[in-house]
Amino acid sequence: MSRSLPVSPSVSGLFLTPGAGSDRNQTGLLALEERLAPLPVERMDFPYRKAGKHFPDRAPVLVEAVRDGVADMAAARGVDPSRLVLGGRSMGGRMCSMAVAEGLPAAGLVLICYPLHPPKKPENLRVEHFGAIDVPCLFVSGDRDEFGSPDEFDAHLDAISGPVTVVRLAGRRHDLKGADEAVCDAVGDWLENLRSS
Repeated sequence: MSRSLPVSPSVSGLFLTPGAGSDRNQTGLLALEERLAPLPVERMDFPYRKAGKHFPDRAPVLVEAVRDGVADMAAARGVDPSRLVLGGRSMGGRMCSMAVAEGLPAAGLVLICYPLHPPKKPENLRVEHFGAIDVPCLFVSGDRDEFGSPDEFDAHLDAISGPVTVVRLAGRRHDLKGADEAVCDAVGDWLENLRSS
C-alpha cells in the first residue's frame, strides 16, 4: 500500500544509483520513486552502463559520475544539492558514500544492500572511508547477505561519525528479492525521522 511522503524542508530530494549488474530501472529503485512521491527522486545510470558495457569503471570514475549526477539533478530540479539524500543499491550506494566521504555535501545516505566485502572474501573490506562520513546514514540489508553479515556490519559501522540507522530484513540475501515494499517502508520511515530531527 502506497503512502505519500510530504516534501521535507530539510531534504530536497533523493538521488539513487543502481548496483553493478543493474541500471536505473531496477525494480527496487522504481518502487522507491513511486513510494516517495512527491519528493523529487532521480535514478542515475553510470557511464559504463550508458555505453553498453557490463563491467563497471574504476571507483574514481564512478564517484565522479555521482558528483556530476547530483549537480545535474540539483540544476534540473532547482534544488540545493547539499539537501539531497544520496544512495542506492550495492555498488551504487557505496560510490555515493565514497563521494560524501570525499567531501560531496549531502543531507544523508541511503545504503541498500551495501557491499561490505565481496562474497567469500571477508578480508577485502570496503570500509576505509567510513571514518570520513559525518551525515545520517541508513543501511538496509538482508540478514543473510553474502556481501556482509550482521556481525560484520556491527564491527564497522561505529567508524561512521554521523547517526547510523540499521534495518535488517529477515531471511533476505543480497538481491533482496521480494523485499521492495519492506525497503520502501524503511527508507520512507527514515526520511520522515530525518525531516523531523
